[in-house]
Amino acid sequence: MPIINKLIEIDTNQGINIHNITPQIETAISSTPIQNGQVLVFSRHTTTALAINENEERLLEDIKVFLQKLAPESERYLHNDLHLRPNIPPDEPINAHSHLMAMMLNNSEVIPIVDGKLALGTYQSILFFELDGPRKRTVLCQISGE
Repeated sequence: MPIINKLIEIDTNQGINIHNITPQIETAISSTPIQNGQVLVFSRHTTTALAINENEERLLEDIKVFLQKLAPESERYLHNDLHLRPNIPPDEPINAHSHLMAMMLNNSEVIPIVDGKLALGTYQSILFFELDGPRKRTVLCQISGE
Protein backbone atom coordinates (compact mmCIF):
# COMPACT_ATOMS: atom_id res chain seq x y z
CA MET A 1 0.00 0.00 0.00
CA PRO A 2 1.58 3.30 -1.04
CA ILE A 3 1.95 6.17 1.41
CA ILE A 4 2.29 9.67 -0.04
CA ASN A 5 3.14 12.73 2.04
CA LYS A 6 2.07 16.24 1.03
CA LEU A 7 2.55 19.52 2.91
CA ILE A 8 0.00 22.32 2.93
CA GLU A 9 1.23 25.79 3.86
CA ILE A 10 -1.09 28.29 5.50
CA ASP A 11 -0.38 31.96 6.16
CA THR A 12 -2.47 32.96 9.16
CA ASN A 13 -3.69 36.21 10.65
CA GLN A 14 -3.53 37.74 14.13
CA GLY A 15 -5.31 35.94 16.96
CA ILE A 16 -7.78 33.11 16.48
CA ASN A 17 -8.63 32.39 12.88
CA ILE A 18 -10.18 29.37 11.24
CA HIS A 19 -9.31 28.20 7.74
CA ASN A 20 -11.25 25.71 5.64
CA ILE A 21 -8.45 23.54 4.24
CA THR A 22 -10.75 20.99 2.57
CA PRO A 23 -9.96 22.26 -0.97
CA GLN A 24 -6.19 21.96 -0.40
CA ILE A 25 -6.58 18.42 0.90
CA GLU A 26 -8.80 17.49 -2.05
CA THR A 27 -6.10 18.83 -4.38
CA ALA A 28 -3.43 16.82 -2.58
CA ILE A 29 -5.50 13.64 -2.91
CA SER A 30 -6.29 14.24 -6.59
CA SER A 31 -2.56 14.52 -7.34
CA THR A 32 -2.06 10.90 -6.20
CA PRO A 33 -3.22 7.57 -7.66
CA ILE A 34 -5.04 6.71 -4.39
CA GLN A 35 -8.72 5.88 -4.97
CA ASN A 36 -9.63 4.15 -1.71
CA GLY A 37 -7.87 4.56 1.61
CA GLN A 38 -7.45 7.40 4.05
CA VAL A 39 -5.75 10.70 4.60
CA LEU A 40 -4.18 11.62 7.91
CA VAL A 41 -4.21 15.40 8.33
CA PHE A 42 -1.73 16.48 11.01
CA SER A 43 -1.04 19.97 12.37
CA ARG A 44 2.66 20.39 13.14
CA HIS A 45 2.36 23.17 15.74
CA THR A 46 1.47 23.37 19.45
CA THR A 47 -0.77 26.42 19.11
CA THR A 48 -2.85 25.22 16.16
CA ALA A 49 -5.53 22.56 15.84
CA LEU A 50 -7.80 20.71 13.44
CA ALA A 51 -11.47 19.81 13.52
CA ILE A 52 -14.16 18.52 11.22
CA ASN A 53 -17.20 20.73 11.44
CA GLU A 54 -19.48 23.00 9.48
CA ASN A 55 -17.79 25.92 7.71
CA GLU A 56 -20.53 28.44 8.46
CA GLU A 57 -19.51 32.02 9.26
CA ARG A 58 -21.69 32.53 12.34
CA LEU A 59 -20.75 29.13 13.79
CA LEU A 60 -17.06 29.93 13.30
CA GLU A 61 -17.55 33.14 15.31
CA ASP A 62 -19.34 31.14 18.03
CA ILE A 63 -16.38 28.73 18.15
CA LYS A 64 -13.93 31.62 18.59
CA VAL A 65 -15.97 33.05 21.47
CA PHE A 66 -16.25 29.61 23.07
CA LEU A 67 -12.47 29.04 22.89
CA GLN A 68 -11.77 32.49 24.36
CA LYS A 69 -14.05 31.66 27.28
CA LEU A 70 -12.22 28.36 27.87
CA ALA A 71 -8.80 30.00 28.01
CA PRO A 72 -9.01 33.79 28.29
CA GLU A 73 -5.87 35.63 27.20
CA SER A 74 -6.22 37.93 30.22
CA GLU A 75 -5.79 35.13 32.80
CA ARG A 76 -2.51 34.58 34.62
CA TYR A 77 -0.58 31.55 33.31
CA LEU A 78 2.77 30.22 34.54
CA HIS A 79 3.91 29.58 30.96
CA ASN A 80 3.79 33.34 30.37
CA ASP A 81 6.44 34.03 33.04
CA LEU A 82 9.14 34.14 30.40
CA HIS A 83 11.78 35.41 32.82
CA LEU A 84 11.43 32.17 34.81
CA ARG A 85 11.77 29.81 31.82
CA PRO A 86 15.18 28.64 30.58
CA ASN A 87 16.37 28.93 26.97
CA ILE A 88 13.64 31.26 25.74
CA PRO A 89 14.16 32.73 22.26
CA PRO A 90 13.99 36.54 22.10
CA ASP A 91 10.78 36.47 20.03
CA GLU A 92 8.88 34.11 22.38
CA PRO A 93 5.23 35.22 22.58
CA ILE A 94 2.96 35.33 25.61
CA ASN A 95 0.72 32.49 24.48
CA ALA A 96 -0.26 30.04 27.23
CA HIS A 97 -3.92 30.60 26.35
CA SER A 98 -3.22 29.43 22.79
CA HIS A 99 -1.62 26.20 24.02
CA LEU A 100 -4.60 25.53 26.29
CA MET A 101 -7.11 26.12 23.49
CA ALA A 102 -5.18 23.75 21.23
CA MET A 103 -5.43 21.04 23.89
CA MET A 104 -9.23 21.24 23.74
CA LEU A 105 -9.18 20.45 20.01
CA ASN A 106 -7.36 17.83 17.93
CA ASN A 107 -3.99 18.04 16.23
CA SER A 108 -4.96 15.39 13.66
CA GLU A 109 -7.91 13.97 11.77
CA VAL A 110 -8.21 10.80 9.68
CA ILE A 111 -10.67 10.96 6.81
CA PRO A 112 -11.61 8.05 4.53
CA ILE A 113 -11.03 8.33 0.79
CA VAL A 114 -13.67 6.62 -1.35
CA ASP A 115 -13.45 6.61 -5.15
CA GLY A 116 -10.71 9.24 -5.02
CA LYS A 117 -12.71 11.70 -2.91
CA LEU A 118 -12.94 12.63 0.75
CA ALA A 119 -15.84 10.77 2.38
CA LEU A 120 -17.07 13.81 4.29
CA GLY A 121 -20.71 14.38 5.12
CA THR A 122 -22.85 17.09 3.55
CA TYR A 123 -21.91 19.90 5.95
CA GLN A 124 -18.47 18.67 7.01
CA SER A 125 -15.28 20.59 6.27
CA ILE A 126 -11.73 20.17 7.53
CA LEU A 127 -10.96 23.26 9.59
CA PHE A 128 -7.51 24.48 10.60
CA PHE A 129 -7.41 26.63 13.75
CA GLU A 130 -4.73 29.27 14.21
CA LEU A 131 -4.66 30.18 17.90
CA ASP A 132 -1.51 32.32 18.05
CA GLY A 133 -1.05 34.10 14.72
CA PRO A 134 0.09 35.57 12.54
CA ARG A 135 2.40 32.77 11.42
CA LYS A 136 3.35 30.60 8.48
CA ARG A 137 2.04 27.12 9.32
CA THR A 138 2.31 23.68 7.77
CA VAL A 139 -0.10 20.77 7.80
CA LEU A 140 1.02 17.28 6.81
CA CYS A 141 -1.32 15.17 4.70
CA GLN A 142 -0.33 11.51 4.69
CA ILE A 143 -2.38 9.76 2.00
CA SER A 144 -2.47 5.98 1.97
CA GLY A 145 -4.48 3.33 0.19
CA GLU A 146 -4.86 1.78 -3.23
